[in-house]
Amino acid sequence: MFTRISAILKGIFVLSCFFVPSGYAQANPGQPPASTEAPLTITLQDALIRARANNVQFQAALTDHGLAHQDKVQARAALLPSVAYNTTVTLTQGASSAASPNPQIFLANNGTHEYLSQGDVHEALAFSGLSDLMRAGALEAVAKAKAEIAARGLVLTVVQNYYGLLASQRKYANAQQAAAEAQRFLELSRKLEHGGEVAHSDVIKAQIQTQDRQRDLREARLAMDKMRLDLAVLLFPNFNENFVVVDDLDLAPPLQSFDEVARAAQTRNPDLQTSAAFLKAARYDLLSARAAYLPSFSLDYFYGIDAAHFATHENIQNPAPPPSALRINNLGYAVVASVNVPVWNWGATHSKVVQAGLKRKQAQRELSFTQRKVLADIHNAYAEADASRSELDLLKSSAELAAESLKLTTLRYQGGESTVLEVVDAQNTLTQARNIYDDGVVRYRTALASLQTLTGTM
Repeated sequence: MFTRISAILKGIFVLSCFFVPSGYAQANPGQPPASTEAPLTITLQDALIRARANNVQFQAALTDHGLAHQDKVQARAALLPSVAYNTTVTLTQGASSAASPNPQIFLANNGTHEYLSQGDVHEALAFSGLSDLMRAGALEAVAKAKAEIAARGLVLTVVQNYYGLLASQRKYANAQQAAAEAQRFLELSRKLEHGGEVAHSDVIKAQIQTQDRQRDLREARLAMDKMRLDLAVLLFPNFNENFVVVDDLDLAPPLQSFDEVARAAQTRNPDLQTSAAFLKAARYDLLSARAAYLPSFSLDYFYGIDAAHFATHENIQNPAPPPSALRINNLGYAVVASVNVPVWNWGATHSKVVQAGLKRKQAQRELSFTQRKVLADIHNAYAEADASRSELDLLKSSAELAAESLKLTTLRYQGGESTVLEVVDAQNTLTQARNIYDDGVVRYRTALASLQTLTGTM
């Protein structure tokens, strides 16, 4: 009998484990879901390394850079001599009889059987080849700068998600504290009502405040889980939530002077480098178009056999008396040099030159615009970083003052010197001040990362 009861209770316990609400899976803010393995601890630098390895857009930019480099290799190879070897046999229909005066019927070839086996060293020289090589080098620089832009944009995204998760964890902790304080105040108001010191309306107000704080706690938990998922997508090739991030929000580096930032931006800004490389490529594109007006040269050196038999040597009978056999060497060489002078192509070359000139002018305009925009972005980003850094001390002081105000207001309420509305207002002010401070720290970190994307001082 007791055995059956124990088995039934055990089964009920096992089934109850499957119906535990998911909200109770994590007891502490910032902790990953339950797992058999220890959570992976990730710093900001670890997050950046993982994001570079897994981000599709950044890897696509690196692929474009690799393709541009291979284009440069191909353009350089086009200027160098090439070596090829080919073997060809040509079989022609012969005469119907040996007594025919023509040994072959199809007269386009040198003989009934013709064997060609030779190597060819080919060199083509054109004035456009060098400009094409320089243009490929400039486009490689463009691809490299774009890869740098993608890398810095990825850094900003990781910083936003990394510190966004830390801020959401802190806000969740603030919501937990606010819920605990509301619960304590509800218990205090009930004790005071039981002693006849406050009205029942105070208890009702405290109960409403407690319910609001419980709702805020659930919303803060939901926001924290969303930020964790967003960061996990950036960092891991497979879906993984079993990680914790190191909280270094209060260890933000100092802000450099504006002159140092401006000097760094002039030499290491990837947008400026991209525009300058585009202009350089457009100039070489114009030179390549103009080179079509000039002659081009080609040289071929052939060495091998071109004979009626596939052999390096052959024996033939000498018809002159006295009859004898002659040994002929089939190996030999030939040199073919060509000069191509353009004369008339109905204005196609002129049209290409006009197109290249238009592209160069547009590249100059874009470079000028980029220079102005980078200067404006630097001023805006520096002003944002400076303002957010200056406000941190004020925000921290406000949070400390709000905590002290809640403590004093609660004591005054116990002494009958303040109302329940003042206590509730002090609680809300403290929670709001703590959240605003956490947002301010994240704002400074994000502004600093935005400034560093412009200067290259990551």
